[in-house]
Amino acid sequence: MSPLATAPSGPLTATCLDLPAGSPGGSVELFLDLYTGDRPLIPARAFMLAPSGARPRLPAGLEVLSVAGKCLEGPAFGQYVADLREALTAALGPARIGVLHLQHLAFGATPALMKALPDHPRIALVHGTDLLFAEAHFDQLQILHESTRAADAIVVPTHAMADRLLTLSPQMDRRKIVHIPWGIPDHLLAAPSPRTPRMAMSHLRLLYAGRLTAEKGAERLVETLAAIPSVELSIAAPRTEFAALAPLLRRAGARARYLGWLHRPQLWQVFGEHDVLVMPSTTLEAMGLVALEAQACGLPVLYQPVPGLNEALADSAAATDFARPAVLARDIERLRSDPGLLPALRQAGRANAARYPLSVTAQSLADLGRQL
Repeated sequence: MSPLATAPSGPLTATCLDLPAGSPGGSVELFLDLYTGDRPLIPARAFMLAPSGARPRLPAGLEVLSVAGKCLEGPAFGQYVADLREALTAALGPARIGVLHLQHLAFGATPALMKALPDHPRIALVHGTDLLFAEAHFDQLQILHESTRAADAIVVPTHAMADRLLTLSPQMDRRKIVHIPWGIPDHLLAAPSPRTPRMAMSHLRLLYAGRLTAEKGAERLVETLAAIPSVELSIAAPRTEFAALAPLLRRAGARARYLGWLHRPQLWQVFGEHDVLVMPSTTLEAMGLVALEAQACGLPVLYQPVPGLNEALADSAAATDFARPAVLARDIERLRSDPGLLPALRQAGRANAARYPLSVTAQSLADLGRQL
């Protein structure tokens, strides 16, 4: 384990993720990794929204705000931000806070936190979904413009995120952009889950792990895999999202084994039971943390080389085109039949994942906070 795995010293951080506690997704896992737990890597007052149903078991250090009305546009969005600001103002003592970490450049938590603590240094963290929603919703684009003006530093995990941000906000001060890659837990790098040995390779066991939203490309994956023999597909995703995908699976004649939405230690164990992780994203990925976690566990990755993902993985994984069934079939057959290809990708993947310990991410963010 990295010697930096202990919590770095630095100012107490205030941060809020504009999602209900218990929500799935890589941004949520990164948020919890950095700011919560018995010994958080970044000491913080960390907030999420209270879920509408039964409250999940919360990690140590995570606080929830009972604010309803989450939305994206119109007068209701302004009221939601005002309610969120009021809740944060009541919860936070300004004198104890040294720096703000604004999760996303859009959505409600960023303007609410800036209004609740208007005099504190501000570090904005770009996650990718903020850029996608700013492209699609006018009000979110205005929040992005306001956030880029108000932030003292804007952290991007890949250079691709900086390029996409600059297309949305070309007049922003480029000197604010700081490149700090996201990371995966140090203990996973030090002691990854073991792999299950295979005696024969008659078929490839493919794993899809993550949300099933449109930009993740799962529908395209199902349609192209349906015509490819010698593969078994497993899906680890939120239950409601898999249920929405089920009609397409039936129409395409594709079979998929549903694993549920797994806790991360369960997912790391499942990595060892498959041959390849598939990443068919259609637009961009902030970084693709699930791919790096898979690589740390010795699971090769087959991916669509979209911005962000191609930067984080490059030649350590196998690139393909999930939109072209013939190309995908050829690349899958190569992985199945070439006896040296999967072992080489396992070795390259482990080396690539080792470049991204979470402790380095935390230390870099703490250093940036002290500079401000």
